[in-house]
Amino acid sequence: MINCIIVEDEPLAQVRLQNYIKKLPSLNLSETFDNGMDALLYLKSNEVDLMFLDINIGELSGIQLLEATGIKSGVILTTAYHEYALKAYDLKVVDYLLKPYTFERFLQAVERVEDIVKKSEPVKNKSYIFVKTEYRLEKIPFSDILYIEGMRDYRRIHTIHKKIMTLQTFKEFELQIPSNIICRVHKSFMVSVDKIEAIEKDKIKIREKIIPISEMYKKDFFKLIQ
Repeated sequence: MINCIIVEDEPLAQVRLQNYIKKLPSLNLSETFDNGMDALLYLKSNEVDLMFLDINIGELSGIQLLEATGIKSGVILTTAYHEYALKAYDLKVVDYLLKPYTFERFLQAVERVEDIVKKSEPVKNKSYIFVKTEYRLEKIPFSDILYIEGMRDYRRIHTIHKKIMTLQTFKEFELQIPSNIICRVHKSFMVSVDKIEAIEKDKIKIREKIIPISEMYKKDFFKLIQ
């Protein structure tokens, strides 16, 4: 069961989403909010697997909500504005639904989330990940990874032996690799905790690479290493 919330200020859009969610037994709607501030307060004390998030939701926009907090849930953006798509994917969004969207398109987005959740379930017993690169799936042991770097639509995995390019998202990596092994420290970087050589102020040193720590991930990162 995937526990989800709706953050949407349009009453008709709220009702449509609620009806769509009711059609899927795999989804459990926990709460519906019409503004970002109430959703933020809820997320601070409640665990959520998936959030359906509108962008224009009053004083605190959907984009600001994602930038201001280390959201650990999957996020599906629901909006009438296509120009936020690139920014959204930088903020670990699973999918981007343009209004008005059909139930079929909604279902595709939810299936992406379900697929990611299924892949993440056995991760505790794994010491590796399979990554799509070029025309093959390549097995990469967690212990080989130095850091993962975002490069527009691609992610570059820097390992002890080589560099690997993939279209897999940071969100997929976060759900498939335990955060105490590889953790997110910036919108464009994940780092291998045991490969960190030094931390100075808001910067991490791994070999010759200096990696920034952003405000969005700073609290969780320092809590993890301490």
